[in-house]
Amino acid sequence: MNLRIPGPTPCPEEVLQSMAQPMINHRGPGFERLIQKVTGRLKQFFQTRNDLLILTASGTGAMEAAVVNTLSPGDKVLAVSIGLFGERFAAIAETYGAEVIRLDFPWGQPADPEAVRKALKKSPDIKAALITHNETSTGVTNDLAALSAVVKELDKLLVVDAISSIGSIDLPVDTWHCDVVISASQKGWMAPPGVAMVSISEEAWRFAARAKMPRFYWDLAKAKSSLEKGQTPWTPAISTLFALEKSLDLMAQEGLSNIVERHARVGKATRKGVQSLGLSLLAQEQWASNTVTAVQIPQGMDAKRLLHTLREEHKVILAGGYGNLAGKIIRIGHLGFVTEEDMQQVVEALRASLLKVGFKTSHLTDVRGS
Repeated sequence: MNLRIPGPTPCPEEVLQSMAQPMINHRGPGFERLIQKVTGRLKQFFQTRNDLLILTASGTGAMEAAVVNTLSPGDKVLAVSIGLFGERFAAIAETYGAEVIRLDFPWGQPADPEAVRKALKKSPDIKAALITHNETSTGVTNDLAALSAVVKELDKLLVVDAISSIGSIDLPVDTWHCDVVISASQKGWMAPPGVAMVSISEEAWRFAARAKMPRFYWDLAKAKSSLEKGQTPWTPAISTLFALEKSLDLMAQEGLSNIVERHARVGKATRKGVQSLGLSLLAQEQWASNTVTAVQIPQGMDAKRLLHTLREEHKVILAGGYGNLAGKIIRIGHLGFVTEEDMQQVVEALRASLLKVGFKTSHLTDVRGS
């Protein structure tokens, strides 16, 4: 199968093989070496000197950890949303009692920094801003550098969902003054699900010292204290950490700048290939994501049938749309272990599948030469 969803993503064979290692004592010296190495490598890719903690969780677990460790019930929070996962961030904060001020933008468009500035000035007692860097539900990448400049200009805590961006799209955490940044192993890190990572600035730790939201498993202070002993507070996903160790070795060999450049090439090739078939993209080129492409389905076409045809006849697995985009888009993941050739195979399978479901356009006959 050619798995091309926004996550979990394909893993290199050597990464998968690394998971077959015997279990080790998570309170012993072997695990201490493992977690220290993985933590150090992740900090390099986060481009940060801040603390970085590893959690046994999905990305959503890290989102929850980011919220409960920095806020108290009743705190005002600006939730900047450009899609489903921005809405999820807001919902998590509301669940724990924060007073969430939602700033929603149309799905398929990025957040406007000036609108964020106005919202923060309108409610000066806002303590933090929750922002998604790369929205996988719509294939849009926010201008985080510009958004960060606004948030820090107004002296607010900046909490960033970088689950599908960091490690694939440039995000210099320290340079952009991001206080809390989260990601997860099953995205651009070329590893299976099970591990999330969180970077925490000194300012975020000051917030954490005052935060009153309940937390136990997600207590980052406990995670920091355990890391100082080469451990985690709870039983870690050891096999996934073995995989992440190997994938980070591969990423270090390629180099961050080359990884970012490769994703830019692959993203552009994907968008160009899809458009060569006569299809439209949800996001405009200037803010289109280099890790996931959202493709609009022509009116009258059955998106489920198209996805089924891709899967059953061409062994290509793509994702559908969420929420109000369900049945209206399909999404192509191109992050982590991916090349332009992989995306050409996807485009060819999409061409054949479109013909099968009755999409008529002259583009479909000459895609190889386009």
